Amino acid sequence: MNSGALPKPQMHGLLAKRLRVHIVGAFIMALGVAASYKFDVAEPRKKVYADFYRNNDSMKDFEEMRKAGIF
Repeated sequence: MNSGALPKPQMHGLLAKRLRVHIVGAFIMALGVAASYKFDVAEPRKKVYADFYRNNDSMKDFEEMRKAGIF
């Protein structure tokens, strides 16, 4: 036997070990993307809609459209 021989590679349980690492990473990444979307897209969008409907006068808009000949 040669002292410089390579050790045998691990074959038993290799898939399960790698899957555990990748599933944890994917879960953390998914949580990060979901939180990023919520705070960067959804919350500002809800605020813009709330501001629009707080100051919206639908009768005034209707009268402007009627005068413009849309209706």
